[in-house]
Amino acid sequence: MVGFVPRVHWVDQSEVFMRKGNTERYIYGGWWSVWWMGTYSMVLSKAAFFHRKYFSLYTNEMPASIREYVTKNRNCEDIAMSFLVANATGAPQIWVKGKIFEIGSTGISSLGSHSERRTQCVNRFVADFGRMPLVSTSVKAVDSRNIWFW
Repeated sequence: MVGFVPRVHWVDQSEVFMRKGNTERYIYGGWWSVWWMGTYSMVLSKAAFFHRKYFSLYTNEMPASIREYVTKNRNCEDIAMSFLVANATGAPQIWVKGKIFEIGSTGISSLGSHSERRTQCVNRFVADFGRMPLVSTSVKAVDSRNIWFW
């Protein structure tokens, strides 16, 4: 999956969570987390390319519980697609640097509880897949004409 808008997940290592003796819990991070950590594990499907076979996998082979969750909550279809592609390929997503501009920034991502709801999606999908398929990377495809010197 190749896209222009990266996102990241990481293991929750907070003292409160670890003290309770829980199994691994993951946290979803937005753009500022990608920038701060220098890594990403998802690209949002709002600006991404992937082979058409993944549409069939999403509809016919992804756990029905994930599709139902996405439909009910009207959110996280992009995370679900990242999970699906990573699970099928075992490879990280590819972030492409491009000149894109956000418009309509008053969508669901502007709501106060957006990150927590996305974190819930990540953890729900891990449970449904039975593992964490996302692969973190720091690779970024760029236009070499303006970046490399030779």
